[in-house]
Amino acid sequence: MPDHQGKYNIKAISTMLGIHPGTLRAWERRYKLIEPIRNDAGHRLYTDEQLNVLKWIVNKVNHGFTIGQAVELLDKQDVIETVKDETANNNQMENIKEDILHSLLKFEERKANELLDYAFNVFSIEKVVIHILGSILIEVGDKWEKNEITIAHEHFSTSFLRTRIGMVFQHLPVNGLLPKVVTVCGPNEQHEIGLLIFNFYLRRRGYETVYLGAGIPGNDVIDAVKEITPKMVIISCTLTEHLTDTLKLTDGLTEVFPDLVIGLGGEAVKNIPQSSKKFYEPLLVGDNEEEWMKWLKNRL
Repeated sequence: MPDHQGKYNIKAISTMLGIHPGTLRAWERRYKLIEPIRNDAGHRLYTDEQLNVLKWIVNKVNHGFTIGQAVELLDKQDVIETVKDETANNNQMENIKEDILHSLLKFEERKANELLDYAFNVFSIEKVVIHILGSILIEVGDKWEKNEITIAHEHFSTSFLRTRIGMVFQHLPVNGLLPKVVTVCGPNEQHEIGLLIFNFYLRRRGYETVYLGAGIPGNDVIDAVKEITPKMVIISCTLTEHLTDTLKLTDGLTEVFPDLVIGLGGEAVKNIPQSSKKFYEPLLVGDNEEEWMKWLKNRL
């Protein structure tokens, strides 16, 4: 049963969709997409159903359609059915993810591989790598930091994830018209699976990526960039104690290569000091596919 109660103000909707409130108002006026509920103060309030319609429209625009073309394709009933299907798929993905995680924490590699092979047969490569393997990565990291699992569990699970993601890379084509990208962990960082996920996201879209991984000193990264001559460098930092060195590397790359596009990702970049946020904030690639797509679109 659809929920017709207004829940979200325009600021919340704008943040969730990654579009400016003024753009949203213009769409409403010109295309009569939806008619938000107004509260007593006259402010817009959007329902879950309206949010789903807007997500559908934004997804089409992000994939190359004009707003006018997306509106022509819009069928609200189709959107509702799509949301229902996605909910069922998400539930199934969540169950498979939990089963794979359980197998890994029991050191049952064969069972984990069987479950993952099944997931690849049911869902797209992107959904499996980002939504299943990526979610497992986050949960393993959280459990390790909370001392709920041992280092052996963390290393075994990480090794499994790295191997399976690496197998996927072998079959991804490269678009020579897209810029070359270097992906690397910040100095002293050893948590590389998150970077691998983002590297996969780029490779899936045809970017030629040079994955340097973890354990590379900052000066060596700069030397590698001189030799590779990429258009973009993505640096990942997971642990806050390595953030200072990661930002120093960022500053060094900016100084040596003023035209280089630099992106920062990983949990630790959320802890950039307030005094430096204005400078580094445009470099933050975000936490999910929508934010990654928006960042790439704005930076390239």
